[in-house]
Amino acid sequence: MTTATQFEQFNALCKEAGITPTQQRLVIWQTLTEMHNHPSPEDVYVRVKPQLPTVSLATVYKNIHLFIDTGMFREVSMHHGTLRIETNSALHHHLVCRKCKSIFDLDAKQLSGFPIPQSLPDGFVAEQFSIDVLGLCAACRKSKP
Repeated sequence: MTTATQFEQFNALCKEAGITPTQQRLVIWQTLTEMHNHPSPEDVYVRVKPQLPTVSLATVYKNIHLFIDTGMFREVSMHHGTLRIETNSALHHHLVCRKCKSIFDLDAKQLSGFPIPQSLPDGFVAEQFSIDVLGLCAACRKSKP
């Protein structure tokens, strides 16, 4: 995607979300769209700092939370240890390594046998669900305990 197209897409998303498009937000958003490994705010900060030398980690956190609150991105389940950002909008589940906390996408079709329950306690209505499969990744299985 060209920079002009990204800029137009970002401006449209900001308008839809009711937020002001700024240069800092654009760089943080572009960085997130390029990261496909469920980055933490610290990961994003390291990537944006060379482009925005005066940016603070607090500003990165603030904008990531703004993006999550407005639906531009989603937060991955909190039991991964730290805030992680979901950049993949396709329906999928996660494989989570208990040791190194790595998160890998798992296509929803691979776990297609789990229907959304029609009747849940306290009148709760499920709209969608996400499964986190906890275990050990190949690298951690190979390493000594």
